[in-house]
Amino acid sequence: MFDLPDNEILPLSKEHVFWTWSAQAKVNPIAVKHAKGVYFWDVDEKKYLDFNSMTMCVNLGHGDERVIRAMQEQAAALPYAAPGMTTKIRALASKTVAEITPKGALSKVLFTLGGADANENAIKLARGYTKRHKILSRYRSYHGASAGAMAATGDPRRVAWEPNLMTGVVHFLDPYRYRSTFHRTNPDISEEEFARDYVNHLEEIILYEGPESIAAVMMESVTGTNGIIIPPDGYMQGVRKLCDKYGIVMIADEVMSGFGRTGKWFAIEHWDVVPDIMTMAKGLTSAYAPLGAVAMKPEIAAAFDEHAFESGLTYTSHPISLAAAVANIHAMREDKVVEHAAAMGGVLRRMLTDLGEAHPSVGEVRSIGLFGIIELVKDRNTKEPVAPWNGSSPEMVALRKYCLDHGLFLYTHWHTVLIIPPLIITEEQLKEGMDVLDKALEITDKVTNR
Repeated sequence: MFDLPDNEILPLSKEHVFWTWSAQAKVNPIAVKHAKGVYFWDVDEKKYLDFNSMTMCVNLGHGDERVIRAMQEQAAALPYAAPGMTTKIRALASKTVAEITPKGALSKVLFTLGGADANENAIKLARGYTKRHKILSRYRSYHGASAGAMAATGDPRRVAWEPNLMTGVVHFLDPYRYRSTFHRTNPDISEEEFARDYVNHLEEIILYEGPESIAAVMMESVTGTNGIIIPPDGYMQGVRKLCDKYGIVMIADEVMSGFGRTGKWFAIEHWDVVPDIMTMAKGLTSAYAPLGAVAMKPEIAAAFDEHAFESGLTYTSHPISLAAAVANIHAMREDKVVEHAAAMGGVLRRMLTDLGEAHPSVGEVRSIGLFGIIELVKDRNTKEPVAPWNGSSPEMVALRKYCLDHGLFLYTHWHTVLIIPPLIITEEQLKEGMDVLDKALEITDKVTNR
């Protein structure tokens, strides 16, 4: 039924597939055949170490039989039920997800198809709950590619689609210490003062926009592809206080940072903060099936007790995806994957620090759990990036090509290299990837002002 010679996969795909995030004539994808653990193989049986969890999502690793078996069993029993119905797996999945939310406080769960529509539904919930319109999000955020989520996104990916996006979004600055707008002349400011300055910046925006008009502040708990920007202690707590002060819903986007990525189930737990709404996807099923979720406090859900929540999806709570989620969470608990990610976080930090000391093109390294980034610069004093904002450079292209040629799959974004492997990775496997990256960084070292 699915018989197709390996050598026809790539040409057939180039003929018929329309590719996202790509100029169609320039696409040259890897034709993947199979995957296991932290590795995948192409149709020529070339082996790659997956340093990006495919799309930052295969947290449990590839080919886990427990998840695959759960999906197979669910497909045999009941592959689909209408959104207005309930099923055994829907009841179990809702309970399972609610239990692992911060302090178990987000007890109602709306299932979606992925991260973008989870974020859009979170916005709808916040607007319906507060009867307000505006959404505040950060300039370095990414919240998804659908119209509402793209509007909330702060990075340049939204610009191509403006003005035909959701209205009412106002952006503010991330607490990005390495390139802080506010602290170019006082870089040695304490973490407490740094956090307070950025909380004050947000409050100033709130006051300018009118607190009575703002439904929600939406943030990635740790900014993802746009920098792995880890908020300083006091920042998240300060945002929580601002939201409480002005009656604003706090939405934590944990699509990328959730499910063990930072060494806790959800990144926001590092700061002992409970949001009002939390979105998730990616690691929710470790990408074995498409699924997103919006977890909310009971008072948010109660706002719709007497009038309808006017939104829905044909495939909400799809049984096969829910089976994947439940099995994935159980497997992560059984194997103590979150604890392993926390332990390996220290190993990754040490390895990144060693790379930084060895290569003059490394301006800064940042990591939390197995969520890491290398920021590459031409000059450490001026912090001039190796590639421009929203662009690339021959050096960055060459670095990624070297890694792929040597069996290391990773993601480069502008002038940065992201390290986001499956959470089951071992120290030896991390070193295997870092050894390749060590050689690749010699390419960017050549353009530095030593």
